[in-house]
This record gives sequence, structure tokens and C-alpha cells, in this order.
Amino acid sequence: MKYKVQARVIQSKSKEFYQLLKGGSLEEQAPDGPEILASMDRATVDSSGLVRWTETCYCPTPLRHERATVYDKYFSDMQTEETTDHERFEGESFLKHISKN
Repeated sequence: MKYKVQARVIQSKSKEFYQLLKGGSLEEQAPDGPEILASMDRATVDSSGLVRWTETCYCPTPLRHERATVYDKYFSDMQTEETTDHERFEGESFLKHISKN
């Protein structure tokens, strides 16, 4: 399944999250590390601080493993909605945004 996701990054954790994304260890996380990296590459942040992206996930509960291992440490107010394809949303690149912190 593909999902549209929106959430707010926990600002005090954004530097740590950026280091995790760029550090290489997440790529080895099974089964979803590469998809988390690809999703964060697609993610954008708007002027209100809302981060949006699309993600492929096969958990019975949307993003269950991703949230348990990564997302719930770095995001709040996460919402998901089924979609048919990946898309890019309006806004600044999320990775560029958190690299400034």
C-alpha cells in the first residue's frame, strides 16, 4: 500500500534525525530502512512546519514498524491516508530544511 503522510518534526530532535538519515545505518534496517530514506528524500515541509510525504508500507497498520523504530522518535501528530501513487508536495525539501539545524 502507498500512503500520504503528514506530521510535524520534533524540533529538538531534528539534528539527530538528520544525522540518522545521513549516517548510513538506517539503510541496513530491515525491512523498511531503504523506504524510510526514499520517503524522507520525497518529503517536503511547508511554511507552517507541516512535513508531507508518500511512503510504501505493507504492515497491517500503516507505518507500524516505521513508527515504532524511527518516526515516533522524531515526529508528532502523524496522520496517514491511502493513495495510489507517490507524489511530491509543495514546500521546501525536508532534508534541506533539517540540515540547517
